[in-house]
Amino acid sequence: MEHDNNLRIDKWLWAVRIFKTRSQAAEACKKGRIIVDDIQVKPSRTIKVGEVVFVKRPPVTYQYKILGLLSNRKSAKIAADYVKDITPEEEKVKLEMKNYAGFEIRQKGYGRPTKRERRLIDKLKNKY
Repeated sequence: MEHDNNLRIDKWLWAVRIFKTRSQAAEACKKGRIIVDDIQVKPSRTIKVGEVVFVKRPPVTYQYKILGLLSNRKSAKIAADYVKDITPEEEKVKLEMKNYAGFEIRQKGYGRPTKRERRLIDKLKNKY
């Protein structure tokens, strides 16, 4: 593992593949979505091994423990050695619930619901 004593958090977030680009990581820091030690951090904040980083991506707040400092983007297999996902299961359930909310199963080939079917669906959902 590389041991740079001074590594910016935006660079680390990008290197361990939490964000796709470094500018996205920096933007998340500026918007207050990155928290270390209960403090919203700027992109230039230096990090240390062992710190816990909270990443807010509504509706889920992910938690990552820093296992090592990686300054350059490497393959996903190598990057996994530098970060540990410690997000609680109840946070991950929130993401699954969001994916299923409002989704209806309709058999293939039936097309869009008719006006009558739509009224029945709305009645079942207690919309009216």
